[in-house]
Amino acid sequence: MKRRDFIRFLGGGSTALLLVSPARAQTDRLYRVGFLSPGELDPDTIAGRLIEVIARQLARGGFTAGVNLELIKRGALGHSERLPALVAELVTARVDVIVTFSYPVAAAAKQGTSTIPIVAFNAGAPLATHLVASLNRPGGNVTGVSDLAAELTPKRLELLKVAVPRLRTVAMLWNAADLGMTTRYDATVVAAKAMGVTVLSFGPREPGDFDEAFAAMERVKPDGFLMVADALALRNRERVYTFAAEHGLPAIYETDAFVREGGLMSYGPDEDEAAENGANLVLRILKGGKPADLPLEQPTRFRLVINLKTAKALGLNVPRNLLVAADQVIE
Repeated sequence: MKRRDFIRFLGGGSTALLLVSPARAQTDRLYRVGFLSPGELDPDTIAGRLIEVIARQLARGGFTAGVNLELIKRGALGHSERLPALVAELVTARVDVIVTFSYPVAAAAKQGTSTIPIVAFNAGAPLATHLVASLNRPGGNVTGVSDLAAELTPKRLELLKVAVPRLRTVAMLWNAADLGMTTRYDATVVAAKAMGVTVLSFGPREPGDFDEAFAAMERVKPDGFLMVADALALRNRERVYTFAAEHGLPAIYETDAFVREGGLMSYGPDEDEAAENGANLVLRILKGGKPADLPLEQPTRFRLVINLKTAKALGLNVPRNLLVAADQVIE
C-alpha cells in the first residue's frame, strides 16, 4: 500500500505558491514580518526550520531579508505568560504580518491586535477555538495553514495499531492547558473506541507534571503512547524518549523531527509544503491581500517516518506493508 492510499483530503486552499518576480517586487519601502513562537526559534527547532523555508520562498517572491524585508523573531521560551508582551513588541515594531506557531500564540496575537494580519501554523482546530469564522472565509485578521489536527490524530492511532497489533491501551500525552489540543484528544477517544482501544489521558501543563505522568503510566502500563507536538512537548522530548526506551513503549509522534532524534514513528503534514503554503499567504498579504478573504491552506502531502533502529531496540517487528508505505525509514 502506497502512502497516498492511507489518507485523502479534499477541498481547502490552493497549494500553489504565489510567486512575484523580484523585478516587480515593491522595493520603495521596508516590509516587516514578525515571527512568534511559544518556544525557541533556533534553526534546529520546528518553528526555526519553517522560518528558513518561508524566508527562502519570500525571497523568490521578491521580498529579501536585508534588502526590502526585515524578519523580526520572538520566542516565549516556554513561558506563555510572556506572549502578550511579545505581541506588543511586534505591534510596536509595525510589522506588516505576524506569523504564529501553535494555538496559544495565535490566540494571543489575535487578542493583541485586530488590524495586523496573522498567519497561523499548528493552531489545532481554528473553527472550534474561534480563531476564524470559516476555513474558506476566515472573516477577521487571522488566516493560516491547517494542520488537520482532529483528522490526523486518529490516523496516527491507526498506524500505531498496525505497528503494534496487540495495542489495547494507549497513553496520550497532551498539554491540557492548550485549548487547541482538546480537539486532538476528543478525536482520538472517538477513533480509539471504534478500534477497541482505550485512551488513557495524561495532560501535563508544565515541565514538572511529566514526572507525575510517567509515574502514572508505570502504574497502568499502557501498550503504547501518542504524543502531540507543542512547545511543552518539544522542551521535554528527551525525557519522553528515555521513558519510552526504558519501558519498551512504542510511540507515534506528529512530526518526523521526533523520529530523527530517536522516536519510533511519526505521521503528519509535510513541513516543506506547510512552509510554502504559509509563505504563499504572507506574500499575498504583503501584496495587499486581506486575511478575511484568504482561505486557510490545507495540506495535501503527508509523511510517514519510521525509525527502524528504535523499533529493533523495542523488540518490535514493523510490518512490511508499513515499511513500504513509509516516506522514510531511518536505519
